Amino acid sequence: MTAAPTTSGPDPRHASAPSAPVVRLQGVRIHRGGGREAFRLDAPDMELWPGEAMACIGPSGCGKTTLLHAATGILPVAAGRCLLAGRDLATMGDAERRAWRLRHVGMIFQEFALLEYLNAEENVLLPARLARLPRRPARRRARELAGRLGIDRLLRRRPGRLSQGERQRVAICRALVAEPRLLACDEPTGNLDPDRAAATIDLIHARAREVGAAVFVVTHDHGLLPRFGRVLDLAPGRARPTEAAP
Repeated sequence: MTAAPTTSGPDPRHASAPSAPVVRLQGVRIHRGGGREAFRLDAPDMELWPGEAMACIGPSGCGKTTLLHAATGILPVAAGRCLLAGRDLATMGDAERRAWRLRHVGMIFQEFALLEYLNAEENVLLPARLARLPRRPARRRARELAGRLGIDRLLRRRPGRLSQGERQRVAICRALVAEPRLLACDEPTGNLDPDRAAATIDLIHARAREVGAAVFVVTHDHGLLPRFGRVLDLAPGRARPTEAAP
């Protein structure tokens, strides 16, 4: 896929936005796998600013998750510049890239990826622990977020004793506890009905705004697109961010 160049700036709805984007991709090429599983993506040039929410859509296999993983430092890039929170991930080794990701990215996965042998609070605190953030402020922040998300009475329970919606809120709390610059979500509403999916996206946006994070969501649900300021369509011939339709 060949990317069409695009320019962007701070979302005008966020007048206090800093002068630098949270994510900037320039001429990025991503290689994944090998042999029959080999995959190459020429990513579109893009910028994502603090307080901005962007959805990434496209047909199955077009590279949505690959792009998300490159932008967050999970996958290395083969060429180009991939800036996250002001640092070029393409210049980092694996360990440095992982540490930078832990400090600046909050991830929400489709199946939430909670660890069953940890209770809810331990799951929430895991990113802060891995990033070696001070324990007491992290625990205080975790409990404050849990209260806002309505799961403060569930923190001692393990994931197996939580409902789907409660697990989802634990995952959102975990993604926000380290006060990330970027909240990255891979199909976070894939198994939800339309009403619950819309409520989940609204909740993610609201909590991200509280910590000043940008939001990048991979989704197949076109019904959610009006909830995003911009949409990145990876379908052939459409690989550039555009304003979301009202």
